[in-house]
Amino acid sequence: MELIPAIDLIDGRCVRLTQGDYNEKKVYEQDPLDMAKSYADCGIRRLHVVDLDGAKAKAPCNLKVLEKLATSTNLDIEWGGGIKSSESIKAVLDAGANRAICGSVAVDNRELFAEWLQEYGAGHVILGADIRDGLVATHGWLKNSGVAIEELIEGFLPAGLTQVICTDISKDGMLQGPNFDLYVALQQKYSQVDFTLSGGISSMADIAKAKELGLHSVIIGKAIYEGRITLNNIKEWLQNE
Repeated sequence: MELIPAIDLIDGRCVRLTQGDYNEKKVYEQDPLDMAKSYADCGIRRLHVVDLDGAKAKAPCNLKVLEKLATSTNLDIEWGGGIKSSESIKAVLDAGANRAICGSVAVDNRELFAEWLQEYGAGHVILGADIRDGLVATHGWLKNSGVAIEELIEGFLPAGLTQVICTDISKDGMLQGPNFDLYVALQQKYSQVDFTLSGGISSMADIAKAKELGLHSVIIGKAIYEGRITLNNIKEWLQNE
């Protein structure tokens, strides 16, 4: 079980949204680099960063923050938000991300996303599938695509897809626990794909349950900022793994 702390960025600052609503944002005082270093000190190896400005602007906006994170830590950084063109995915990987998370483009331009999987390798390209009412939401969660996640996954398996981050938007930022049934069903149906649970982690008990259910990785966001999960909790978990 891999724990992946999340940093969401607006104007270079750490924020959290509730159910993907930009009007329901909370700005935190922690500097993104300080946060990243504190996670690394706990033993965290992988960091999830979402450029919310980029998601709205349809192009990465916080690459200077990415460069700082990449040059000042040894973290494996997965970066999403606004990656919709070949120039943008190259810019994100060149700025220091090890993995690029692609969501809207995988729905709107499937041929291009399949090309990226083959060009950069499945280890560096993640399908980001954000789910609302069973369908994939795109463009910063502002648009309902009408596409089911299964349709997306099955379309990209021939191109080598191996990584999917699935977020249940109804659970995101609510601190009420994840939709475990969704992730277990996906992992069992597509055993060749590594699914990361995202949305709703509220406690270490949720993480323990995810591990018990056979899930491989979880993203932790608001629970850390709100003190539901502490850095000491994370450190102890990693030491016991």
